[in-house]
Amino acid sequence: MELVAIQMNAGPDWPANRARLEKLLQQLPPSRPLLVQLPENAAVFGGRDAARQWAEPLGAGPVQELFSRWARELGIWLVVGSMPTRIEGSDKLHSTCLVYDDRGERAAHYHKVHLFDVEVADGHGRYQESATYAPGDALCVIDSPFGRLGLSICYDLRFPELYRALRERGAEILMVPAAFTRVTGQAHWLPLLQARAIENQCYVLAAAQYGDHGGGRQTWGHSLILDPWGELQACLPKGEGLIIAPLEAERLARIRSQMPVAQHARLTAVWRDKA
Repeated sequence: MELVAIQMNAGPDWPANRARLEKLLQQLPPSRPLLVQLPENAAVFGGRDAARQWAEPLGAGPVQELFSRWARELGIWLVVGSMPTRIEGSDKLHSTCLVYDDRGERAAHYHKVHLFDVEVADGHGRYQESATYAPGDALCVIDSPFGRLGLSICYDLRFPELYRALRERGAEILMVPAAFTRVTGQAHWLPLLQARAIENQCYVLAAAQYGDHGGGRQTWGHSLILDPWGELQACLPKGEGLIIAPLEAERLARIRSQMPVAQHARLTAVWRDKA
């Protein structure tokens, strides 16, 4: 079994992004099974207008139909890092991660919980996802042939309690599709991902956006795959492309057996007892 992270430079136009993705998916290795992750904003990466133009109701629309078809025709598990989905009765959208199995069936979805409302010392300056998106309110861990997948998106990475909750629900592979800014990525991307891998003893699959996206927005790239010991298995610092690393279930089990931190954790239990 192998893990694949695809790095791209998406823009505000879905047809152009679709063409990029088609070329990148042609580079997949012939071996199966494959767990393939696309970055955050894989379908459309732009402002509010672009998101609204290409947003679809969850479970319906040509963009989601194409992701489903790719998964089925390529025989892969495909994790679409995020795309905008509509919320019935609201002018806000969800930033939604979609998981398709190798039959093209949607196996799960996750609405981004933590929204990126921050100021960054770059050409874009102020980011306010909450102007366009509403936060999700549910975690998602799903079974797959590769193990239990715990879903998250980008800014979620800064909230370790989310990943501890995923681990408590049985997560073995943490999915972290992202579009980290160049400034924040250079400072924090690798150490945050390594911390999540080490403290939860999980594989981490982190596909990222890279490059200039207009409006002063630059993303860091450095898509990577970490093992449950926090060791770097593969990384793509720049450009578009993909990285591949093997999934070793025996290594995961051995690390958790030799250092059973999940069984040793007492603070959560103490808080629960005193609640």
